[in-house]
Amino acid sequence: MPRVLVADDQTDILMALRLLLSDAGFDTDVAASVDGVIDHLARERYDLLLMDLNYTRDTTSGREGLDLLERVRVEDGTLPVVVMTGWGSIDTAVEAMRRGARSFVQKPWEDTTLLEVVRREVRDGAAVRKRDASVTREQNEARLIQQALLPSRMPDLAGCEIAASWTPASGLGGDCYDVLPFSDTRVAVSIADVVGKGLPAALLMSNLQAAVRAFAGPEAEPHEVTSSVNRLLCRNIAAGKFVTFCYAVIDTAGRSVSFANAGHFPPMLVRRSGETHRLEPTGLVLGVMADWTYSTGDHRLEAGDRIVCFTDGITEAGSANGEEFGEQRLLELVQAHLDASAHELNTLVSDAVTAWTGGGPQDDATLITLAVA
Repeated sequence: MPRVLVADDQTDILMALRLLLSDAGFDTDVAASVDGVIDHLARERYDLLLMDLNYTRDTTSGREGLDLLERVRVEDGTLPVVVMTGWGSIDTAVEAMRRGARSFVQKPWEDTTLLEVVRREVRDGAAVRKRDASVTREQNEARLIQQALLPSRMPDLAGCEIAASWTPASGLGGDCYDVLPFSDTRVAVSIADVVGKGLPAALLMSNLQAAVRAFAGPEAEPHEVTSSVNRLLCRNIAAGKFVTFCYAVIDTAGRSVSFANAGHFPPMLVRRSGETHRLEPTGLVLGVMADWTYSTGDHRLEAGDRIVCFTDGITEAGSANGEEFGEQRLLELVQAHLDASAHELNTLVSDAVTAWTGGGPQDDATLITLAVA
């Protein structure tokens, strides 16, 4: 039996509506005040709220009802709301609909019309809730799959510690990273940012990750891997989409890092002295030109080096006044903690970005830190 909550400050109206709706097959509760509505919604789940816009005698502005509507949307954003209004308050009812009410009925109401509206909104509301629940379930399943594609643990690499974090801004992320061990002294690290959000970006991310794993190997040079991945993406990517990507091979025995960067934010290589090198782009973003030729760059590795790979969710995170966290602030943070382990550095940066924004991620944020012994 559909459940309806009726809200009005006049007892006779509440009783009349309760009788009408109960006879029509609705399980009906009533509330005579704004606080009463919120109390009911906190305790029970309803299929519809039928509410008056005025709760103080001789008040006709509808302000109480509009304020209540805002609170109802916070309490239950999917609850269908039908407002009741007198003949002279149509403008207020229209304003209520702008704020989320589904429909309105006029006082004095006509029973048949009111029941038609209630039945329609209950039916449509149930369909919306069912659809939203299905979408939420599918997104949760997709996110679990997406998380399962990421490394479950960092490989053990002689002479280097690796830590990583992946924080999507919503259920699904457009960032991805991977760490592929070739030996106990060589490992490949990739990081990418897919343009766009939601399921399309997540699907493209999974294709990218599969391609990287297919083409990466102990003998493959970074520019070869990047070129192969780019050609594959160009055959499958939608128009207007692209991916920034960086692929690096860390060799602790040979004390080197070789890389190819397809338009991604240049990872930072910070020495114990504070001297900084950047893994600058060596080619165009992926998915634009299939025949683009990438090149491989390289740097030597020294004891105490820290490598930080990141996406724009880190550096473009905005403060309350709109100022970005920025690459310079990230660099200074790394330089100030060169004795930190990879895990400690990862946590320090993540916490600093969270404190900067004052809350959760504003965009997908991925961070990989490496500490060379």
